[in-house]
Amino acid sequence: MYYSLFEIFSIGIGPSSSHTVGPMKAAKRFIDNLQQQNKLTELTRLQTHLYGSLALTGIGHGTLNAIAYGFMGIDAEDIDPQINYIEQIQQSGNINVAGVKKIKFSFDKNIILEKTIYLTEHSNGMKFTAYDDKDNVLLEETYFSVGGGTIARQDEIGQRIDRKPYDVPYQFNNCAELMEICRQNKMTIAELVLQNEKAIWGRKIKIAKQILKLVSIMQENIDIGITKDGILPGGLQVKRHAKEMYERLISRFESNATDSLTAIDWINIWAFAVAEENACGGRMVTAPTMGSAGLIPAVMRYMERYSKFRNDTDKQNASITFMATASAICSLYRTNASISGAEVGCQGEIGVACSMAAGGLTAALGGNNQQIENAAEIAMEHNLGLTCDPICGLVQVPCIERNAMGAIKAVNAARLALQRTGTHIVSLDSIIKTMYETGLSLNSDYKETSLAGIAKNAINC
Repeated sequence: MYYSLFEIFSIGIGPSSSHTVGPMKAAKRFIDNLQQQNKLTELTRLQTHLYGSLALTGIGHGTLNAIAYGFMGIDAEDIDPQINYIEQIQQSGNINVAGVKKIKFSFDKNIILEKTIYLTEHSNGMKFTAYDDKDNVLLEETYFSVGGGTIARQDEIGQRIDRKPYDVPYQFNNCAELMEICRQNKMTIAELVLQNEKAIWGRKIKIAKQILKLVSIMQENIDIGITKDGILPGGLQVKRHAKEMYERLISRFESNATDSLTAIDWINIWAFAVAEENACGGRMVTAPTMGSAGLIPAVMRYMERYSKFRNDTDKQNASITFMATASAICSLYRTNASISGAEVGCQGEIGVACSMAAGGLTAALGGNNQQIENAAEIAMEHNLGLTCDPICGLVQVPCIERNAMGAIKAVNAARLALQRTGTHIVSLDSIIKTMYETGLSLNSDYKETSLAGIAKNAINC
């Protein structure tokens, strides 16, 4: 099923798309529904129950804060970084619901962490209940954050489809179909995606301009990240490294030091810069998740730095080709597997981002559709089985380093594919199927619960 580029790459707040962006959207949608039913004036209490992975790692992932933002009716793009909304709630003991209805609110009392309960539909479950002054239920809804910031209400989830298909000219369910459609219409993957986006949005938005806006935010995160130092929030006392890594590399150039692997150092720095910004709860672009948000910007900066574009137009066209191709690859994973670490482990986040970046880079550098498929397949093949085990539930260790390692893998996968004719034994469809089966077979403790792996053995939280 085709997913729009603008739902795969969406703007939100860090540090987690499934644990921050999704719950924020769900809470806001619940309040919107309450308003539409003209029941907001009767509201006196809001109760939230978080289940499974959201309950186990929600505090470290900022889920509780995100729900408060949603209750206040705030969109991610509208958050003012100069205002400490959470501190205001904690000090006053009140929350201004939808910006118009002030009620008492306590994070400890009004958000319940059901750490031992997993809802059958998905491990990222949440239930919202609104009460009047007599404790009558005004509205109750259960939502699931299914990955990449996408949400589905309980009556919408099922059959791995969380929404109705778009009415687009080129619908595909797997890579074989995608490749055949491209062959029949003599199109690149990026051209197909752009045609589909035009069908979805028409004149509502200027597709190229909006894509470049997303790219700009991604690259802005790099530029911001290399200027900041200090300690990341959350209590682990993890130091920000991007700035010192950047300064050290610059000083090497000033001393005329030569190193044939300097490009790798740059990719590491760029990935760290974005991942550290995400860990601080900055404004990010899901790519396809927040936990993997540093990978694609780093690979795109590599493309910009080491590819010889004749002018800005060529560079912008390459960026659009990269993003459109990466978007199609993500559609395949979302249709046939998952991009949720709570469902399939980190292979669904870093692994998918790596696959997207490898395919996108291959396309932007002139690779054909067969080489793009090959690059995307290579990238995932060597992320199979990657567990999601963030220490103390924070998107810091090992997440930040994994963004850098994934970016390096993506570049290498693209280079491998570009050196070949495009013929390969393992198809992207088969590797996506393998990834999903591997994810389902992983013990639940290794899927964003912080109950096993590095989270268990590296430090006592």
